Amino acid sequence: MRVAILIPCYNEAVAIGGVVADFRRALPGAHILVCDNASSDDTAARARAAGAEVLAEPRRGKGHAVRRLFAAIEADAYFLVDGDGTYDAAAAPAMLALLAEQRLDMVTATRVSQSQAAYRLGHRFGNRAITGAIATLFGHGVPDMLSGYRVFSRRFVKSFPALAQGFETETEFTVHALELGMPVASLTSAYLPRPEGSHSKLNTFRDGFRILLTVLGLLQREKPLPFFGAIAAGLAGLGLLLAIPVLQHFHETGLVPRLPTAVLSMGLVLAGLLSLACGLVLETVTRGRQEAKRMAYLALPGPCSGALADKHGGESNK
Repeated sequence: MRVAILIPCYNEAVAIGGVVADFRRALPGAHILVCDNASSDDTAARARAAGAEVLAEPRRGKGHAVRRLFAAIEADAYFLVDGDGTYDAAAAPAMLALLAEQRLDMVTATRVSQSQAAYRLGHRFGNRAITGAIATLFGHGVPDMLSGYRVFSRRFVKSFPALAQGFETETEFTVHALELGMPVASLTSAYLPRPEGSHSKLNTFRDGFRILLTVLGLLQREKPLPFFGAIAAGLAGLGLLLAIPVLQHFHETGLVPRLPTAVLSMGLVLAGLLSLACGLVLETVTRGRQEAKRMAYLALPGPCSGALADKHGGESNK
């Protein structure tokens, strides 16, 4: 199997050398590729000194770096891991074995940490809330949706649109797998404190808000009927609520003295019906787009199929 270890980095000079060395020991034959995301320190130089190939991505944001890495190399299995030294490289062989043996498209490392400094309370709460929301909206996926440590099959990577710009790219990974019905799994892995002198780039509230907006955007694109149906129900319900006193007065007197309220009520109900019509039309469009994405995904070789074919071919030749 051709294995690629992809490491997006921004100002991780303190940690990147150790991360590259750890993964070199864990997976000696893997190709390690670091994407320097416009760092202002010597991240790129230290990554090269540790033996990694380095690419540059001038547009800031993890999503941009991931898109650059996915397009840059061909492999059978792609590890994606942050360059901050918080993920355990020793878990990589087990993740790779699970991907190959069960022919999966994604294996996610579920973080386990006893250190509050490594895994802050706000991050834990936000991760649980967003993971629960995705499970409710799109179906059960992975227990740690925002984990930055995963291994993918080739057909996952080559069918992934990579539209995110920042840390919300992890949300896209999970939804992409769920929408296409990909086989996925997870393994627990230690989550370690950052090396001394290294600082997190993740802002709990700013990035959490961006991830929430991404979830809403994905819901609107991938499940338009429930999205616009909920808006339609809210508008129509408010319109009918405003219409109750108008209808009562008309029933008692035969008059409509609250004409502005009646017009507003009618407008809200019509807006609700229009929203429902949009949802129905977009649901048909989305279903066709999902079918096309599924067919494009299935047109790619299955997880590790090339490596398994080579193995069986070698055995038969013997």
